[in-house]
Amino acid sequence: MSTVSRLRAESVTLAYDGRTIAEDLSVTVPDHSFTVIVGPNACGKSTLLRALSRMLKPRAGAVLLDGAAIGSYPARTVARTLGLLPQSSVAPDGITVADLVARGRHPHQGLLRQWSEEDERVVSEAMAATGVAALAGRHVDELSGGQRQRVWIAMALAQCTPLLLLDEPTTYLDIQHQIDLLDLLADLHEEEGRTLVAVLHDLNQAARYATHLIAMRDGKVVAAGPPAQIVTAELVEEVFGVRCQVIDDPQSGTPLVVPAHRRAGRRRASGRAAGLTGSSAGAARPSGTPSA
Repeated sequence: MSTVSRLRAESVTLAYDGRTIAEDLSVTVPDHSFTVIVGPNACGKSTLLRALSRMLKPRAGAVLLDGAAIGSYPARTVARTLGLLPQSSVAPDGITVADLVARGRHPHQGLLRQWSEEDERVVSEAMAATGVAALAGRHVDELSGGQRQRVWIAMALAQCTPLLLLDEPTTYLDIQHQIDLLDLLADLHEEEGRTLVAVLHDLNQAARYATHLIAMRDGKVVAAGPPAQIVTAELVEEVFGVRCQVIDDPQSGTPLVVPAHRRAGRRRASGRAAGLTGSSAGAARPSGTPSA
């Protein structure tokens, strides 16, 4: 059965200058899914996201949006359909939080449509949802890294696109704001039916929130599907090179990766060595002599 998808990559080759990141890479983003891409550093996750968002043109193959090459659409059309939170963003000097978030409404403006009460409402709701409403009059360059990240997320939300791509959205956020953000994204997916694609480093967060997981290594997709079906100890070792045990998360029931403890292994090895030493010492005693 084919997967319905408004956004997919077909046999793409992705490269920067002369360095090839991925060859013959095909990825399908299921509609109305919360898709999360995971993998070790430099495996091609962010590069793939840049290609899906039209920021990087494939050397070969094509990224398709609604069945046509994404590069064939006018920029404003893409911006009304697909929002992007890049890995690093730079705000114009002196811009306030409210003004930056309001820029998310620019794709919806035009000669016949200027700023409206609807735009004002959307911007206010985006700032409230990300917890930055109290910062509306502050300059972005005065904020902490975590505050700035939430402002950029608010701008992406204000764009109100059916497809939203986020590259490491939890960067700079403390654990409370990470969970708040991921809960917010889950709500956008579940309640509004938005299709989300995010790159995350935390495999357990990915397994808890994703409905569709893409695991990458060396520019290739190793596995793709629902986390409960594909997250195994064998997959984690193949993708990340980490020995682990996969158990059910006691809170969510989703796969929970518990890495093997190297020190515990060394302690067990030391214990076995001590036991062997004790056995050898005991073997040297006459039969029936108790050990000390």
